[in-house]
Amino acid sequence: MTDARTSRRTLLAATTALIGLSGTASARTVHGLPWTSNEVYPPAEARPGPWLFFTADEAAAVEAIVDRLIPADELGPGGKDAGCAVFIDRQLAGPYGRCEGMYMQGPFPPNPLPTQGFQSSVAFASAYRQGLAALAAHVGRSFGGRKVQQLSGEELDRLLTSMEKRETNTPEFNASGLFDLIHNNTMEGFFADPIYGGNRDMAGWKLLGFPGTRYDYRDVIARPNRRYELPPVSLLGRPDWNRGGRG
Repeated sequence: MTDARTSRRTLLAATTALIGLSGTASARTVHGLPWTSNEVYPPAEARPGPWLFFTADEAAAVEAIVDRLIPADELGPGGKDAGCAVFIDRQLAGPYGRCEGMYMQGPFPPNPLPTQGFQSSVAFASAYRQGLAALAAHVGRSFGGRKVQQLSGEELDRLLTSMEKRETNTPEFNASGLFDLIHNNTMEGFFADPIYGGNRDMAGWKLLGFPGTRYDYRDVIARPNRRYELPPVSLLGRPDWNRGGRG
């Protein structure tokens, strides 16, 4: 991690090359077999409302963390206001949290390679629940009985840096594993389609100049080497469309 907010924004832009600009890695839509050719499975909209997975303390801790991973600045909102914690909550409450469609039986290599993908018998929802409880206990011991959300920005930065560098790992607390989970899911939430609860007002797409899910680019293709100036479009459409306008 770094303390420079502008370099964090640069990191965010670079991260999209790994997770995919469209957020398709975040869809988490799992359908069983058999399937019918040419069927479509539109995702359900993640609507505002109470937390579906997190407890109040867990949610406050995650909101504090995502706001340090993506701090607000002159380029746009931070992770909390962009809905990253909401995105994570909705994902953990659904098939992603239960690791549906993923192989969970083992055997699992003790030190899997990145190319081997997910290697664990612990579903993501359980990993979050156990990891956040261990994090709360660690913070309580190390910061005078305070909670994650009560730490200053500088204290939380130091904590997250130590987790990222595997300096906080103990037999009871897989700090680096929890950091990797929250970091990856925060990036997904910031750049996924807003239908999944994150990327509120398409803040992540606006930061990159990503057009979103427009169905037709023929007018753009016909005018090469010109800046793309149309606003991004979500799977939800555009807010002004709901008022009878055009995107």
